[in-house]
Amino acid sequence: MADTSFSFTLTHRDGRARCGVLTTPHGRIETPVFMPVGTQGSVKAMTQAQLVEAGAAIVLGNTYHLHLRPGEAAVARRGGLHRFIGWPHSILTDSGGYQVFSLSSRRRVGEDGVTFQSHLDGSRRFLSPENVAAIQAQLGSDIAMAFDECLSYPVEHDVARTSMERTLRWARRGREAFLRVMSGEASANPAEAGSRAREPVTVTTPGQVQFGIVQGSVFPDLREASARGTVEIGFDGYAIGGLSVGEPSAQMYEVAEYTAAWLPEDRPRYLMGAGTPLDLVEAVARGIDMFDCVMPTRNARNGQLFTRQGKLNIKNAAFAEDDRPPDEACGCYTCRTHSRAYLRHLFLAGEMTAATLNSIHNIQFYLDTMEAIRDSIVFGRFEAFRQALRQAWSPRPPDP
Repeated sequence: MADTSFSFTLTHRDGRARCGVLTTPHGRIETPVFMPVGTQGSVKAMTQAQLVEAGAAIVLGNTYHLHLRPGEAAVARRGGLHRFIGWPHSILTDSGGYQVFSLSSRRRVGEDGVTFQSHLDGSRRFLSPENVAAIQAQLGSDIAMAFDECLSYPVEHDVARTSMERTLRWARRGREAFLRVMSGEASANPAEAGSRAREPVTVTTPGQVQFGIVQGSVFPDLREASARGTVEIGFDGYAIGGLSVGEPSAQMYEVAEYTAAWLPEDRPRYLMGAGTPLDLVEAVARGIDMFDCVMPTRNARNGQLFTRQGKLNIKNAAFAEDDRPPDEACGCYTCRTHSRAYLRHLFLAGEMTAATLNSIHNIQFYLDTMEAIRDSIVFGRFEAFRQALRQAWSPRPPDP
């Protein structure tokens, strides 16, 4: 590993499923772990105190969005992202590679990097493997992601190969830039360093590490080539990118399993952007350790709650006089305090509190699910847990 304040230790196995402990300069994280998404330094509709109460050990921020607003220099002047947002625990920052996919109408990809038209003011912004490393050093996350190109689905093999090979070249450049920045050597090229010429990059978390990202769409030969090449470069952990972008779930599981087999056993494996509770347990069954997804909070804002019996659409008329909590087995503040009838009223009335209470519950459900997955691995009951969750979350008629 790049720094002694970062470590990853496997503690238990049950089949391919595995438990471990990931340590960063800001704390101890039990894996498998779900990371709530705080794109702009905030998990939508939730406070940091509510995240702590739910048991979150690490959250995710986004380099592209934080670069646009408030800007990495402003964050660095305030002591880094942890201090700026009031979160003393671990943070992972995505590199902006997902925005290559999601902002396809506003960007141009070239060998040097990606030119974006800001969705805020229309200004031109450029991200490269080098300045993404410098930006994340200033943000001061514990885990920084290398810059990659994420494609949509479906895509032709030749297009996927060209993109994967570019991502590998970017990975090597990004790794070299990261090591220079962390050693105190800042690039003198503004296009590389993302700052004025010869101005040193402020490193706000000296123990920051970097993960590489494997691409290759759904093609096994490209995934193998990408995994081999990324591992050869030598990162502190490895992510599987380019999935959960429209492909069938069964295909996502197959690609994740195939790709994970090419990744080192002693490094964290991170499946980016997935997904449903079923996605989590199926990916853990294939040897994945880390997850993130906007689904818990996005669905909460749209009135959909996750429960141990499946999805619950709180806006349905059937809940107008339902005094039960959303999930009787859940101990979150929402379930301890409020009824389905009240949550439905808040949602239909357009109250901001609806998004907060629903998000508290959904995040708690995801974190509880990960804890139950870890317990099942430790006690050798993972497959039974997996089958029970499959039964609860298999397709079925909507709530009455």
